[in-house]
Amino acid sequence: MPFTELCIYQIKPQKTAEFEALMLEAKRLLEKQEGLLLLRLVKREYHIDMEQIKEGLPPLKLTRIVKSVKYLLYWEFDTKEHYGLAQKNLYDSYWKPIERCLIAPHDKYLGEPLF
Repeated sequence: MPFTELCIYQIKPQKTAEFEALMLEAKRLLEKQEGLLLLRLVKREYHIDMEQIKEGLPPLKLTRIVKSVKYLLYWEFDTKEHYGLAQKNLYDSYWKPIERCLIAPHDKYLGEPLF
């Protein structure tokens, strides 16, 4: 059964370029992790409200940053054990510089996919 993590990072607006550069470097390390099935980093750049949904309209581009820029890291592994080893490798190599870009501790959501 695959194992997944969705991690939400809240980045200081002045640190977005640094964070993106770090994650690009980390990507090279993460893609070499045994058991990695999927890796995606998404920057939140759009929003959608109920009226747009009801009308079938596309989402709107965000026009301002209120407090932070949000990123979502999604990665999936073949086992929890491979996920754990990948976490250790990320922590040992990139965690401190990533942490300096955050306005608050990141949120991790872990689980096995239902479908």
